[in-house]
Amino acid sequence: MRRTVIAGNWKMNMTPAETKKFIGELAPMVAGLDKCDIVLCVPAIDIPAAVEAASGTNIRIGAENVHFKESGAYTGEISAKMLVEAGVEYVVIGHSERRQYFGETDKTVNLRTKAALAAGLKTIVCVGESLEERELGYTETLLKYQTKMALTGVTAEQLKNVVVAYEPVWAIGTGVTATAEQADEGNGFVRAAIAEAYGAEAAEEVTVQYGGSMNDGNAAELLSKVNVDGGLIGGASLKTDKFTAIVKAANA
Repeated sequence: MRRTVIAGNWKMNMTPAETKKFIGELAPMVAGLDKCDIVLCVPAIDIPAAVEAASGTNIRIGAENVHFKESGAYTGEISAKMLVEAGVEYVVIGHSERRQYFGETDKTVNLRTKAALAAGLKTIVCVGESLEERELGYTETLLKYQTKMALTGVTAEQLKNVVVAYEPVWAIGTGVTATAEQADEGNGFVRAAIAEAYGAEAAEEVTVQYGGSMNDGNAAELLSKVNVDGGLIGGASLKTDKFTAIVKAANA
């Protein structure tokens, strides 16, 4: 049985003080909702506050990026070892905004994924197509390519710590959400790529999230689809009531 993962991606939001307050309010609201993993992926500056505030709760803390080297002259970057020592369990890799604004490529996504897995982190690897690519009919080809590229060199054992998030670029931060059928189809392409690389049995065990403007209003329908095993939540993860509603939908 695949584990449902509801992960908030805060992006560049919340100060440490706001983080502590938010988790303090969220924790009792999601207490006992144990049919899914509840993760908050926070800015690096917020990690210590988040780890401390989430201690003793069912909320797990993730980071939004990780570098592929253990150390070195990489100003502004954070290594997997640093994240582990800080108490981080999950890390988002290859988000479309990292690809768009910071030069992330399929190759660096793969390097970061392997570094994170080697350090014992659970990875949320993001893949997705632009509107133009979808309109040209490249969705399946692109999702399979990105998925296989991201997982190149990842062992079958390491795959157990991989979550893949299908995030159609055209549905991120736009308020436009893929239909439940489009989300299920995209996630299915991701799972098919994993099956081609690792076998059908392994693919059936991998959690594949949907990550394009899932919110409290559409979560139940999206999560009802066979290939949608959770969500990578943006804006709705910054509101305790909205995020709790999504977690409850995953626990229904």
